[in-house]
Amino acid sequence: MKRGAASFSENVAAADFLPALRSMAMGTHSAELVVQDNSDDLRYELLADGTVVGAILYRRSQLDVVALVHTEVSPSLEGRGLAARLVAGALDDIRARGLHVVPICPFVRAYIRRHPEYGDLVVRDTQVPD
Repeated sequence: MKRGAASFSENVAAADFLPALRSMAMGTHSAELVVQDNSDDLRYELLADGTVVGAILYRRSQLDVVALVHTEVSPSLEGRGLAARLVAGALDDIRARGLHVVPICPFVRAYIRRHPEYGDLVVRDTQVPD
């Protein structure tokens, strides 16, 4: 994470995602979910109908390695599988770019254990003690 950068929950006000939240909660429509790399802020973002509702903070420890540090979804949207969608999207993007991952975040580590098809992406970060 960039020094001095605020966490996801500090940057996103509840009002910013209320329309997507209401429609998802009421089942009136399924929000369009997109995962995108916001390299300026060193995070993958999960967007629901264009509004950021989750993020994975990362750092680049080497040219071809992305260390996934912390995963967060808006508290009011937890329990809907959105964090898993976010992690899968980030890992798919990392694979498409020919990169590798260091899963520092416990949620990401658990996700990779449950989805061994991503295991080939994992490398050990010599800059992070075991």
